[in-house]
Amino acid sequence: MSTIKEGYRVRSLPPAPPEALLADAQRLQRMEPELAARAIRDVVIVKSGRLVWRWHDRGSDRIAAVYSCTKSIVSALVGIAVDDGLLKLDTPIAEYFEWLYDDRDERKAAITIRQLLTMTPGLTWPEFDKPYFQMRRTSDWVGFITKQPLAHPPGQTFAYNSGCSHLLSAILTELYGEPAQLLAERRLFSKLGCRAIRWPRHGGVSEGGAGLHLAAEDLAKFGLLYLQKGAWDGEQLLSRDWIEQSTAVQSRGMPQYQPPIYGEYGYHWWVSSAAHNGCCDFYFALGYGGQYLFVVPELELVAVIRKTVQGKGKAMLAKELLLDYIIPAAGHTP
Repeated sequence: MSTIKEGYRVRSLPPAPPEALLADAQRLQRMEPELAARAIRDVVIVKSGRLVWRWHDRGSDRIAAVYSCTKSIVSALVGIAVDDGLLKLDTPIAEYFEWLYDDRDERKAAITIRQLLTMTPGLTWPEFDKPYFQMRRTSDWVGFITKQPLAHPPGQTFAYNSGCSHLLSAILTELYGEPAQLLAERRLFSKLGCRAIRWPRHGGVSEGGAGLHLAAEDLAKFGLLYLQKGAWDGEQLLSRDWIEQSTAVQSRGMPQYQPPIYGEYGYHWWVSSAAHNGCCDFYFALGYGGQYLFVVPELELVAVIRKTVQGKGKAMLAKELLLDYIIPAAGHTP
């Protein structure tokens, strides 16, 4: 476990009674009996910057794996590097992995940072991220990812690929001389008043695709930072421009996937339009098995829902809570 040692103070989100900010707070009371049946572990709801409702299956929050929600944290760190002037999105990744210049397929040297963010590098990565589990059994994760052959020309085809996220983490490590975990603690988590985190490393690089462990309320704070366009306690932690770019549709994603647990894709954020979800526009981070961070700008709403992992398809049990209970409680009417 890691803690932030200098200037670190855990701070809770300011509370408010649900009746004060929610149009139909009783709807959340009707939701509560559903939670155990759906194997939900945590629910944290923030409205207009106030913590209005929470529920934990063990009675209190705890640090737990957020799986691929990690990717959205990595995206924020890339945004910090862009804001710092250290990184440009159209830079070829071969500048950081020089052996790509010698690859037999010269197109691989042209893969860009932007294409890693949008998961369009074209690398062969079949069966929805199966190679990531193969990668974790090797001694050289970066080498494994970059040695994959191209299945498509870079920039043309979306394929979900946690290897992209790990390459971004490796690039951040080179840029800042510290793993993504320490960068995130220094530039994000300490500012947000988060509890201690866990984020394993391999070869000195924080696991970019799925490694982060956070408390549910701290994940909600990260969502609130995005809702507030990067501003927190009078400080601009991320540029407004980065947040708007990264949460807009940048590649096709998987809007046709059934059940509809995904959407279109930004820079390591999923994007769901009202036309897709039948409700309203929002964007979200998603970890395996139903670990969700939802941001609904028009309602000034952030919701974290975490559940026991029961397989990929069961994630819909968590997403339905947002659509059927939380968004209506916040005042959205069709």
